[in-house]
Amino acid sequence: GFRVYPIPEGFEGITAVQAHDAAVEQGGLSQMLLWFSLAEVFDLIAVVQMLEGSGRAPGDFGLDGGFLKGKSAAEIETMKLKEITHCRLAMFAFSGVVTQAVLTQGPFPYV
Repeated sequence: GFRVYPIPEGFEGITAVQAHDAAVEQGGLSQMLLWFSLAEVFDLIAVVQMLEGSGRAPGDFGLDGGFLKGKSAAEIETMKLKEITHCRLAMFAFSGVVTQAVLTQGPFPYV
């Protein structure tokens, strides 16, 4: 898995599940909550503009980098379906990793 060197104090020899609690105690997760909350404020501004008729589609933050320019409507719909399918699969995979980590209380590969 991904490793950070040097390992921060308090994170030596702990499992993935214990790392969550250690990060809460250390304050790292509180900082992440702060920054993600700030990002959600900007998201709320975009949603309000969309509801007021800006023409923006739900979930469209203009971050496609021009990848969809010149594509037909059918190709764009196909790409949207692929994005939804792959994101849902990734969420299921992550939930499986978390479940295995909690059930086994051991290190990766959780067997």
